[in-house]
Amino acid sequence: MKLKTMLAAAFVVSPLMVFGQQGWTKARQEIHENRLLSASNYLAYVDPTEALTPAPKGYEPFYLTHYGRHGSRWLIGDWEYTDAMKVLAKAHDEGMLTGRGELLRQQLDEFYKTTIKRRGDLTTVGERQHHRIGRRMTEHFPEIFGAKNSQVDARSTVVIRCILSMVAECEELTAFNPRLRIHNDVSEAFQYYLNKEPHDRWIRDANREKRQQVPFNYKEEYTKPERFSKLIFNNEAYVRDSVNAGSFMRRVFDICSNMQSHDNAPDLYDLFTEDELYDQWRIRNIDWYLDYSSGVAPHTQDNLLRNFLETADTIVGQKDFHGATLRFGHEVCVMPLAALMQLGDCYPEVAPAHIDTLDRVWANYRIFPMASNIQLVFYRPKKGKAGDILVKAMLNEHEQTLPLTPVTGPYYRWDDVKAFFERRLKH
Repeated sequence: MKLKTMLAAAFVVSPLMVFGQQGWTKARQEIHENRLLSASNYLAYVDPTEALTPAPKGYEPFYLTHYGRHGSRWLIGDWEYTDAMKVLAKAHDEGMLTGRGELLRQQLDEFYKTTIKRRGDLTTVGERQHHRIGRRMTEHFPEIFGAKNSQVDARSTVVIRCILSMVAECEELTAFNPRLRIHNDVSEAFQYYLNKEPHDRWIRDANREKRQQVPFNYKEEYTKPERFSKLIFNNEAYVRDSVNAGSFMRRVFDICSNMQSHDNAPDLYDLFTEDELYDQWRIRNIDWYLDYSSGVAPHTQDNLLRNFLETADTIVGQKDFHGATLRFGHEVCVMPLAALMQLGDCYPEVAPAHIDTLDRVWANYRIFPMASNIQLVFYRPKKGKAGDILVKAMLNEHEQTLPLTPVTGPYYRWDDVKAFFERRLKH
């Protein structure tokens, strides 16, 4: 099946994962239905299909504040391609490849030519993702982007793929309203909140302590390379003596996963069984959870959430304001920010000692695919009416619950949401 066709098999964000058919978790069922989901952070953005909940009676949207990941990209490091290619080249020279192994070597050698001086760059697939997101913003919230005085402040990290993602989204906003005033800005001055990874020592130490409490080596436990190795290599003794089979399998899996970032890329999913795909996903699901979404890890994004609050404070009191604040960065910020905000099911507590059960309650692909985004949309009473400022939260354009009492549907009083976020920042 072509990768484009597989991407059309969109998933819908659903409640807490439970056991389904044949005792599978919800994640197992979803990956069975769409194997691209096993790609974790390499998953290409899946356009939402469900309708949004209408605004409460007498209310209209006036402000949108956002953080979005860049779109689909090439792999970042040269070694992410060449580690596997070197293993295949050596086996080829020694006559140790099967027919499928030889085909894989040729596929990677040919594809590698497209990566030269493009590592980490935004692909055309990624660019289109942001065009579609920007277009849907205008379709869902024309009141925000179509007023005479509408304005947008858009900022990006200094990474080129993030800058180009910002440009693509803003192009759609301008196409909708040529009079829209857009200010784009890129600077190291914004890095402290747009791209804050867990550099704080107390967070690093906490993550290290969590990992020490994990009772087994899940990377080795979930990597069963025997069948895969026989598919690629024609000599078991050679594999045993000359190949780190588990590491090689994991590296090829990552290359396979990121092929959906490209048009007309080779489909390598025939290399893996469904069980192998799921097990490889489980490894990465645990990695991302431990490092970015559990315990104190969400507090790496305190500066980002504080920027959301401080920016909103300057806007919600302006009676005639229409517009948006857009921020563009990376998945290492989207994931912990979603947990810090406690959007939907983004922040379950799973003890490291029970990390093997994580796939029952949490799936990383729901949170941070390529072009993933968090939007808070603000609503105020229409002219002549009185009432509180309301807000709803969306993750990847799917409406989310918050651990608060809503006014109706996904709509919450902004004062309640702000107070809750402020409490989250007092760790």
